[in-house]
Amino acid sequence: MKLFSTALSAALVFSSFGAFAQSGFPKTVEQVVNISTALIPSGFDNSSPVAIVSGLFPNSCYSWSRADVAHPTAFTHEVRNMANVQLGMCLMVMVPFAEEVELGRFAPGDHSIRFVNGDGTYLEKTLQVR
Repeated sequence: MKLFSTALSAALVFSSFGAFAQSGFPKTVEQVVNISTALIPSGFDNSSPVAIVSGLFPNSCYSWSRADVAHPTAFTHEVRNMANVQLGMCLMVMVPFAEEVELGRFAPGDHSIRFVNGDGTYLEKTLQVR
C-alpha cells in the first residue's frame, strides 16, 4: 500500500509539472525598478550624454531590461529603469546591477534629469551641456 501511495504522489507531482510547462510557466513581466545611485559624468558638449545607474534587485527573478527616457521639456528629462521579472521560484538574495543609460541629445544649457522609481519617488541630478 505504501508503494502505491508513493507512486501516486510521484505521478501527481510530474503531471503538475507538465501542466506548468504547457501553460508557459514561468511568465515574465516588465516593471519599473528603483535605483540607489545615478552617476552622470560632466563635460558634455551637444553629443549624447550617458548616465550610470545602479541598485539592488530584490531577488534572482529580476534582470535588467531597458531604460525609458522621456523629455517633458527641452531641459527636463525623466528616466524610468525597467526590469524583466520572471514569475516563479527565485533565490531570495539581493542582486546588484549597474547599467549605462543613453539619455539622448541635449541642447546647450542646464538640464534636470529625474530617475523615477516604481513608487513615484525620484532621484534628481543636474547636468550642464556646453
